[in-house]
Amino acid sequence: MFISMNVCIGGTFYPLHKGHKTLLKKAFEVAGSKGFVFIGVTSASMTKKKKEIASFESRKQSIEQFLAEENVIKQAIIQSLSNRFGPALYGDFDAIVVSPETQSTAEEINRRRKYLRKKPLQIIVIPFVLSKDGKPISSSRIRRKEINENGIILKQE
Repeated sequence: MFISMNVCIGGTFYPLHKGHKTLLKKAFEVAGSKGFVFIGVTSASMTKKKKEIASFESRKQSIEQFLAEENVIKQAIIQSLSNRFGPALYGDFDAIVVSPETQSTAEEINRRRKYLRKKPLQIIVIPFVLSKDGKPISSSRIRRKEINENGIILKQE
C-alpha cells in the first residue's frame, strides 16, 4: 500500500487500450486518495511521425472519460507534452509509472533530476498487458488491425 504521492505518467494514449488503462489505474493507486496524477499526453508536433493519430483534444477526452468512469478525474491533471520528459524533470513528483518500453526514459529522467539536484522519482514498472496471442497490447498493433483495444486477435499472422 502506498501513501499519498504525486505521480506522473506520459504517452500518446491512442487508441486508449487495456495496457494504457492498467497504467492509469496503477498511477492512481500509487497516488492514493490525497495525491494527484499528472498525465502528459504527447502534443501534435510529437506525434507527426506516427500515422493515424487522433488530435490531442480527442485523446485527452478519451482519457477524461475513462477517469470519470473510474471516479478519479478530480485527482488528474492532463496536459500536452512537447518533449519526452515534460514536467517530470522539474516538477514536484514522487513517482513515475511506466511500462517496460518506457523504463529507460524514466531512468534518464532520474539521471537528469539528480544533476538538477532534485530528488529522484520512484520508478514503478508495470508489466506489459498481453493480448490473447501472448504478445504485448500496443497501439501500433491495434492500428494495424491485428488486435483490438482489449487484446482480442482480429487477424492471424
